Amino acid sequence: MKAHVIHSFGDPSVFEPADLPRPRVIPGHVLIRVAATSVNPVDTKIRKGVLAGIAPELPAVLHGDVAGVVEEVGEGVTAFQPGDEVYACAGGVKGTGGALADYMLADARLVAHKPRGLTMQEAAALPLVTITAWEGLFERAKVSPGEHVLVHGAAGGVGHVALQLAKWAGATVSVTGSTEEKLAVARDMGADHVIPYREQEVAEYVEALTGGKGFDLVFDTVGGDNLDRSFAAAKINGRVVTIAARSTHDLSPLHAKGLSLHVVFMLIPLLHQVNRHRHGQILAQASRIVEEGKLRPLLDPYTFTFDQVAEAHRHLESGKAIGKVTLVNERF
Repeated sequence: MKAHVIHSFGDPSVFEPADLPRPRVIPGHVLIRVAATSVNPVDTKIRKGVLAGIAPELPAVLHGDVAGVVEEVGEGVTAFQPGDEVYACAGGVKGTGGALADYMLADARLVAHKPRGLTMQEAAALPLVTITAWEGLFERAKVSPGEHVLVHGAAGGVGHVALQLAKWAGATVSVTGSTEEKLAVARDMGADHVIPYREQEVAEYVEALTGGKGFDLVFDTVGGDNLDRSFAAAKINGRVVTIAARSTHDLSPLHAKGLSLHVVFMLIPLLHQVNRHRHGQILAQASRIVEEGKLRPLLDPYTFTFDQVAEAHRHLESGKAIGKVTLVNERF
């Protein structure tokens, strides 16, 4: 099969085309003929070597998100059969193969049937970000109808899904964004209130939108200093969810307000082989929500082919992408 691999860590130019043996199906797995994938920040960090500890063995095939068609099923797999259209976040990390290839071997527990009505490209945009948003909102912070949720970075990958899932759950949703274009996207996705965070201080929008009480739940997709702003925006006994906690912070605001902090790292089931079935279950539920018209992927206007993977990584790392950066396999 054709693939794109890295032989060393570095800038996007490290990607090289390669001919590799097609993976052999094994018990409990499915072999997916890959139609599309997407780039997540974790993929760029693995490529750079920032997260070398969770990288596949070099030379490595990267990318976890995949959409495609089941080519073969392994012994013991009953939920899928050849010809099924599926999607998953199933590899690209230590101990697994990635999606930047014609075929990807995937643990069937991580896989779900692709939402009807979405293209392969659209479906490939959803898995990692949907699982991350779902885990943060429902499994960790347990969002409830009627609560007021603040989502930081609502035009980003995780942010635009968290916004829609919070609305689906019956919450009022406010969002932050850096540009009017991104705030317009968030409005189109259903945001109740939009905040140009470069123009408004936390205290200003907390006063304007919550009467100074703070938000029931703050979902931080940015990290760094923004996590401190999330603490400031949460109400007394509120909850903060973050997907970026590799930084040092003063935790006294958590103590002063009695806040709970939830850190989501959705790759744990892939890296440690625990609770993998939950990922397949979440994606199956997400498919139903998509089919209800309550969840849709936001795709960056630029579409890349697998041969343009370096350009796709550069585009994501430029900070100019809106929504998900996706790649289609021109050999599918």
